[in-house]
Amino acid sequence: MIIKRKAGWSRIKKGLIRLFLSVTGLWLVVVLLLTFLPVPFSAVMAERQITAWASGNFSYRAHSDWVSMDEISPWMPLAVISSEDQRFTEHWGIDFGAVQTVLTQQGETHLRGASTLSQQTAKNMFLWDGRSWVRKAIEAGMTLGIEAIWRKKRILTIYLNVAEFGPGIFGVEAASQAYFHKPARQLTEEQAALLAAVLPSPLRYKVQTPSRYVQMREQWIMRQMRQLGGQAFLTQHHLYSQRT
Repeated sequence: MIIKRKAGWSRIKKGLIRLFLSVTGLWLVVVLLLTFLPVPFSAVMAERQITAWASGNFSYRAHSDWVSMDEISPWMPLAVISSEDQRFTEHWGIDFGAVQTVLTQQGETHLRGASTLSQQTAKNMFLWDGRSWVRKAIEAGMTLGIEAIWRKKRILTIYLNVAEFGPGIFGVEAASQAYFHKPARQLTEEQAALLAAVLPSPLRYKVQTPSRYVQMREQWIMRQMRQLGGQAFLTQHHLYSQRT
């Protein structure tokens, strides 16, 4: 009986290992393909759409329009770096110093404050929304994977195309059209900072009717953009090629 149990457990372990390797291999293939191809949708978009349908909201539509970095105003990538991850060009996906600071000063409930743009991209693209150590652990592994395969510019491009800016509004192009009625390449410094200001909680904070907090955050982001060096920061780190 003991021998049979051991044999059964051995088969289960082998099956789990094969499943893990298969899922990992499939994920790597997807990541490699997305090095060149536009992103059709993200896991968060799918989650929002399914949740809306399940609640009977059949009018909801998770919407995104893919654009390359050259089709986005340089103010927008500068704004999200300034607001979300000023060490984006320095770390390998995880800012361990920021994680330690947040855990020491604020605790797990504020862990989003330590999430880099790379981590947010991994979560938005491949994982479910919510807070848990299990999800954070998977997110960390995926973040290291995309950092190894994608260049920083590619991570930033994908982030800007899948970030949630409001109910059903994903990506900077959809947000620019919805809120300012113009393409993302025409966003001004102020508009880019306003969009970045709602990113911590895009279903709570409103671009159309910004609260006092959002307005203050917008002004803070604009100051950070200037302190980073403005648009020259992007070209210096090969995140954006100035159009002539």
